[in-house]
Amino acid sequence: MAIESVNPATGELIKAYRPMDEVEIESALDEACLAWREWRRTDIAERADLMRRAAVILRERSEEYAQLMTAEMGKTIAQARAEIEKCAGVCEFYAEKAVTFLAPEEVETEASHSFVSYEALGPVLAVMPWNFPFWQVFRFAAPALMAGNGGILKHASNVYGCALAIEAIFRAAGFPEHLFRTLVIGSEQVASVIDDRRIAAVTLTGSTPAGQAVASRAGQALKKTVLELGGSDPYVVLADADLELAVAACVTGRLQNTGQSCIAAKRFIVVAEIYDEFQERLLEVMSEKKFGDPCDENMDLGPMAKQSLRDELHDQVVRSIEAGAKCLLGGEIPDRPGAFYPPTLLTQVGAGMPAYHEELFGPVATLIRAADEAEAIMIANDTPFGLGAAVFTSDLEHGTDIARRELHAGACFVNDFVRSDPRLPFGGIKESGYGRELGVFGIREFVNIKTVYVR
Repeated sequence: MAIESVNPATGELIKAYRPMDEVEIESALDEACLAWREWRRTDIAERADLMRRAAVILRERSEEYAQLMTAEMGKTIAQARAEIEKCAGVCEFYAEKAVTFLAPEEVETEASHSFVSYEALGPVLAVMPWNFPFWQVFRFAAPALMAGNGGILKHASNVYGCALAIEAIFRAAGFPEHLFRTLVIGSEQVASVIDDRRIAAVTLTGSTPAGQAVASRAGQALKKTVLELGGSDPYVVLADADLELAVAACVTGRLQNTGQSCIAAKRFIVVAEIYDEFQERLLEVMSEKKFGDPCDENMDLGPMAKQSLRDELHDQVVRSIEAGAKCLLGGEIPDRPGAFYPPTLLTQVGAGMPAYHEELFGPVATLIRAADEAEAIMIANDTPFGLGAAVFTSDLEHGTDIARRELHAGACFVNDFVRSDPRLPFGGIKESGYGRELGVFGIREFVNIKTVYVR
């Protein structure tokens, strides 16, 4: 059965791809492994030159790649351009920093010489999602290739145009032809690729069930995994918060990428003292946001990536309202073609509702009242997820202490919305996964941390 890429704004078929058969997969893995055996011996300065060239290509063809993203998964064109720039930035970051991050570390022992070295593992399989179709791949690929590994990409089925474009970027930049390969395969073919002896490790960004399946399969083969999974990020707003700043950050964090982000702001937990004013301001700002044609520069939101995802989100909204939540904005499927869903605000949300417990992967904000700071922190942590969190307060010392000690998440922000940055480690705890991407920790996830002892 063909793998189809469909424009979510129009419902039109972009392209149908024939899945690779076993012979083609075997050939791709064999070629990638051969390319890696040579690549691992290249000087890191040579790798850096090629990675910088990849950044140049990304910027030179930014509009082309942005248009491709917008067509395949509905990202607004302005956000698509910003995503390409971020990819170029992560390439440049690791081109500059890898030599330091991977430098051998001397350790004083009884030996005449002892040190720790960081050596490549081999081809790494990356199972990637559709919501940031370039960034998710480059934030894995830039450190992995700079560390001397190869890359095998199994992208989401609706963005194979992006996947093949990324493969072409690395080839055009001068990387060995088969070092980074895209496998055009269905999800049912992934397990056998994980099992393959030529795959050294696996990284996945996706849902918690997908992470469980991949981790289980990789575990059977004793292969290292890094998992970045779902999230239900809480934003705690305290009584002394700058409300204008807090509302702006909350709206940006919730509606960016049409709300389709693991680290999107999902639950706004506001202390009772300022709850009503925060709700009024939040409703006002969210009401101003426009959704429509993602190629229109004036749109804040495009369509959701698939109609099935839009319908699933709407079902969560409906069930939450039936359980007692109140919808102040949106909450209805628009009568128009495409997988569109309006900015939606749910209030009076409490335990037992889908909007309280489940991840809402779309432009739906959930507003929860807390009696005080202690209850707000308790509600924030009352989730199986632990990817990102934020706290808003004018007391920076106190906010920092809450972010560091009280909020259970892999990334905690004070007075800002959660986002990834090449300079900082990124990842979650609990059902949001394990391992880290980006920063020095990201490049060291897929290396052999080797002890060398010379008597």
